[in-house]
Amino acid sequence: MTLLNSDEIILEAQNVAKWFPAQAQRLNLFSDLNLTIHAGQTLAIVGRSGAGKSTLLSLLAGLDQPSEGQIKLVGRSLSDMDDKTRADQRARYISFIFQSFHLLPELTALDNVRLALEIRSDKDADQQARHWLTEVGLADRMQHYPAQLSGGEQQRVAIARAFATRPALLFADEPTGNLDEETGHQIIEQLFDLNAKENTTLILITHDQELAARCQRCVTLHAGQLHETAT
Repeated sequence: MTLLNSDEIILEAQNVAKWFPAQAQRLNLFSDLNLTIHAGQTLAIVGRSGAGKSTLLSLLAGLDQPSEGQIKLVGRSLSDMDDKTRADQRARYISFIFQSFHLLPELTALDNVRLALEIRSDKDADQQARHWLTEVGLADRMQHYPAQLSGGEQQRVAIARAFATRPALLFADEPTGNLDEETGHQIIEQLFDLNAKENTTLILITHDQELAARCQRCVTLHAGQLHETAT
């Protein structure tokens, strides 16, 4: 984990715009968007379906580039980096949890978590993978493949994989979207508990206002702008 002070800005969007070509005119998704996030904060980004929340996540994580403006990760502009350097910065600072789990079906739960660590050349990848699967309650499911796991269990594997790399910044995109209400509640409790233990900066993309209220801050994406709301 790359440790940051709580008063340090970990992520900043400055005058960000994003548009797409659409026949005779362009489609403007964002314009003059600004956001500052300090290390250790929990932030929810909410908005209606189609508002562009997942696109915004891609921009903030350096998976996509803004049409104008810049995204700064720990003070460095992602737009000024080449693809390899951006990928290196993501590997150093960022992890993801997605609605659809994104597990490799041909790998066991253990191998899915271990792979994330082996990519970073962590010497104790196997030990750490086992530790984190135990942390999420899957000590007896390590050798199971994703198809042999329930949706909740697959999301627990994804959580273990995300935290195993000890990220400074964690993006969670609708993490309970494919789960029933009871399972989703259990997953969220586990996510917030682990996040507090690890002092990770959490950016949660959701349409669920109750879930957003669990975060220290909440911003609503509407008509291409972010509006800070009370939690």
